Amino acid sequence: MSRIEAKKPSLCTNEPLTKERVSFSLSVLSGIVKSCYGPTGRLKQLHNGMGGYVRTTSQSSALLGGLFITHPVLKVLTASVQNHISRFSDCGLFTAILCCSLVENFQRINFAACTVTKISRHLLSLCTDYLKSEACGCRISVDFDSIKTLLSLVHSVLASKPACMLNKTEANHLSTLVLKAFLLTIPHTVETNVVLGKCVIVPVKDKRVMDSTVFPGLLIEIPESQLARTFPVKRVSSSTIKMALFSISLSGDLSNIGEGTVIVHHGISLEVAVLDQLLNLGKQLINDQVGLVVCQKVIHPSLKQYLEEHRVITIDRVGVSMMEPLSQMTGSQPIAALHSVSPTCYGSLKDLRTESFVSKHFLHLIPNDTLVCSLILCNRNEMAWDELKLACQTAEHVLQLTIKQPLALLGGGCTETHLASYIRHKSFTLPASVLKAIDCSRTQYQLVADAFCRSLECVACCLEHDDGEILIDMVYGHFWSVQSGFPSDCNWSDLVLKCGCGICSNQQNLNWTVLQSQCLPFTPQSCSNEPSVNSTDHLVLDCFAAKCSGLQVAVETTNLILDLSYVVEDQN
Repeated sequence: MSRIEAKKPSLCTNEPLTKERVSFSLSVLSGIVKSCYGPTGRLKQLHNGMGGYVRTTSQSSALLGGLFITHPVLKVLTASVQNHISRFSDCGLFTAILCCSLVENFQRINFAACTVTKISRHLLSLCTDYLKSEACGCRISVDFDSIKTLLSLVHSVLASKPACMLNKTEANHLSTLVLKAFLLTIPHTVETNVVLGKCVIVPVKDKRVMDSTVFPGLLIEIPESQLARTFPVKRVSSSTIKMALFSISLSGDLSNIGEGTVIVHHGISLEVAVLDQLLNLGKQLINDQVGLVVCQKVIHPSLKQYLEEHRVITIDRVGVSMMEPLSQMTGSQPIAALHSVSPTCYGSLKDLRTESFVSKHFLHLIPNDTLVCSLILCNRNEMAWDELKLACQTAEHVLQLTIKQPLALLGGGCTETHLASYIRHKSFTLPASVLKAIDCSRTQYQLVADAFCRSLECVACCLEHDDGEILIDMVYGHFWSVQSGFPSDCNWSDLVLKCGCGICSNQQNLNWTVLQSQCLPFTPQSCSNEPSVNSTDHLVLDCFAAKCSGLQVAVETTNLILDLSYVVEDQN
């Protein structure tokens, strides 16, 4: 078929970063992500022109997923950040802000892209080497014998999401619940390859956050009418209930028999034959002393009735998302055929109970070994609940990453300002042999390093949204914030209480200066041994693995964008 319109030639743009359209779009994206950052970040409403669901959020996964990005350069940036989020869940806004700031600051110094790339890679290696070294002054070890640091990690995630609408009491309560749920998923026996269990979030909307709670095992919602015919249940022993888990439909639907030709003899009812097969399956389950049958899809009413007459509880329509935790918790192997069911496919439970929560009713599956738990999550409305669910999932992922690498970085902007102080000092004391290996002058190196440090400090500055003054102390290189409208004749020590992460206080005889003002480079000291680390207040902490990855992704993506010479767009 011939084209109705002639094919348009592709649009080729050279030096895309010099174009006003790209600079403007990058500035807009930068403004969006910067304004969302931190506990006091501004919320964004995402919706399309056709109406439909409106999402209010400040979280990077929802924000970037809801933005319609058209320019290829910005697509590279957002795709890199989204890939980071898919792997680490946390530090998405940090990565996006740092990348935007690096692009903007590197463009201002107007060096060749190859020179900036070589120097920035060396700066990145200095950062990562420092963060991974024992001498690092902006990280702390996570002790799993004490829950304080773990609670601080979870609390930092939840408190940084303003759309969850949590007050201090609610944030503390949920932090405890998320940590409790996570600890229930850790196996009691340590093996070479440890596999963590699952935390299943059960939604209860339009209720108080303080009503949220955790149950070991699985909660499966059932209609109220099923409560009366749930018990007694058939047991193998006083502490064992045998369970069968089906991944196929038990409704008698012929669409589940697979491909091929079905030959039906004259006078034979296909529906009756299939029902007879289902009832024969029911007889086998009863003979094998199965007490609970769970089906991903639908169970035929006649099979349900037959099983329940023999004290076998049936639950259907549990959905695909519940199959993995059910299998992991009970040891069941999902059964995908109606014939030749092997007894080795069965799993077991310790007990079954019914639970009622507000207007919902649940069957509580209690396992022998707790590897799966249910978090009943409540919030005031659907919008706030969606944000809270995402925040709790992020916090759980942060804890999983922390098990692999039991370290945390100081939050509240302190890691960024501390790292910037460290890099500034290193750039002034760099040996000539290193400059020769990079093939750049000391001036070039220091200018790129200054742009790099300003980008890190820019991320910290984004935590202040109310025109307050941002300071840095000259000993530890930590972030300090002063509210706007302060008297001009006051000393900084009279205006600040604690640094961003909460470790340092104003009682330590520190000297402060305005962030990004002219000052002599200094070597920031470690404050991880200060008394505040052991105080009862929550510290503000960041996930070590997520932040290190975000730093690397931001620098590498910036280098890729700076190296773009041409953009070819298909106009058809």
